[in-house]
Amino acid sequence: MRKLVLALATCALAASPLGAQDASFEEQMAARFEPPPEGWAMPRTQWGDPDLRGKWPVDYLGRTPRERSPALGERAFLTDEEYERAFARADSDLDRYEEEDKAGLMAMGHWAEFGHPLRQSSMIVEPANGRYPPLTAEGQEWKANERTSWNTDVFENMDDFGIFDRCLTRGMPGSMLPGAYNGGIEIFQAPGLVAISLEMIHETRLVYLDGREPPASDVQYDLGYSVGHWEGDTLVIETTNFRPGMSMGPAPNSDQLRITEHLTLMNDNQIRYEAWVRDPVVMEGHYKIDLPWLREDDYGMYEYACHEGNVQIRGYITATSPRFAEERAQAWIEQGEEPSEGVPVR
Repeated sequence: MRKLVLALATCALAASPLGAQDASFEEQMAARFEPPPEGWAMPRTQWGDPDLRGKWPVDYLGRTPRERSPALGERAFLTDEEYERAFARADSDLDRYEEEDKAGLMAMGHWAEFGHPLRQSSMIVEPANGRYPPLTAEGQEWKANERTSWNTDVFENMDDFGIFDRCLTRGMPGSMLPGAYNGGIEIFQAPGLVAISLEMIHETRLVYLDGREPPASDVQYDLGYSVGHWEGDTLVIETTNFRPGMSMGPAPNSDQLRITEHLTLMNDNQIRYEAWVRDPVVMEGHYKIDLPWLREDDYGMYEYACHEGNVQIRGYITATSPRFAEERAQAWIEQGEEPSEGVPVR
């Protein structure tokens, strides 16, 4: 996979007439995809649908930020010089695995699975500034009250942990985007149905193509309920019926979250993935994500063992809550140490 991405990125560096900032947005977006060979025809399933089946891991996208740096304004693409610098930094980081091996270490070079950056300056391409739209007053309140292991030091109960802390879900659209590792996505198809299997947390999205309507609004799911149809050769997915608080976006989502996705096979080895995300309770307006997926059918979908032994959540609580201060003090004494309450949890 690294060789494939490196080859594509090197081509982009060497020949970038559309990398110029005066090219149109759509021209520069289209330049990310290899043109299909002459005479190429859309591959189809036995029942006639475009064939999207295969593995499309998104770990290689991990070097492209979800939101654009404010310093770049409305520039959706990096200049040649900016891209060369970003590419060189990422290439250097990819050597950390071998460096740690030689030093007998296991650090972020072993954990993180990042590739090279795209030329586009952010995954978000709408609004024009490449950033989440402003939060509503309610969205700001939900964001301020959100508790996770990233903003909490003392843990009393399960409500002090986020959805990812508890290995419940990454929500939507986060589950379709790269994290630090386990970025595998595999697509299966059957007549009237598309299944999207996610390596991270081992969730599977079912997309129904048989014309059914979503269930009543009070029937809710962590990843929503997805129905789809084909517009030409593009798979269009409409997802609703979200359980509130299951998104890792700019703020916890409401039950009004609605996501429209387009999956278009551009050639045998690339899919264009587009997603429009709307939540009128939380955000003013919408944002759009636009990315190229690369096929890697020999990618290994590994077990996602989030909490080995299911002890980590309990460990955070017993290590920080005042309710367990006496037990902690006794543990220090038994180890021949003076009791201490000033030890950070991480």
